[in-house]
Amino acid sequence: MRAHAQECSLMNDKARNIGYWAATGIVGLAFAAGGVGDLSGSPQILEGMAHLGYPAYFATILGAWKVLGAVALLAPRFPRLKEWAYAGIFFDLTGAAASHAESGDPAGKVITPLVLLAIAAASWALRPESRKLASEPKREAEARIGKPALAT
Repeated sequence: MRAHAQECSLMNDKARNIGYWAATGIVGLAFAAGGVGDLSGSPQILEGMAHLGYPAYFATILGAWKVLGAVALLAPRFPRLKEWAYAGIFFDLTGAAASHAESGDPAGKVITPLVLLAIAAASWALRPESRKLASEPKREAEARIGKPALAT
């Protein structure tokens, strides 16, 4: 019975790892490609920015952050940087959906960033321990400080 449980656990870990890398690869590729596109300053990108009500230079700012976010997600280590990258992805994608909705774009342009956001959320939820911030047990933190962490 114990061997079966260990085997199931290993299969779950493998499925989780595959799910993590599939989701992270999709998000990383989407942000790297989108960032490079934004940085290109192509007429199509600048027209899209203008349609949404943003100045042309905004594409350069978004492009740089998208590329850096993709690198942060895909690179090993740096769990705190990854947390910031996930936060930036959340802000970018919810902002994109809101911008398209406010501009009167069709539903597909509003839903697409939200679908990518769901994939990013899956990436975040499935990430392995090595890509998470280490959490310190509350008792150890209290012992170092000498009082409860939330006490004033």
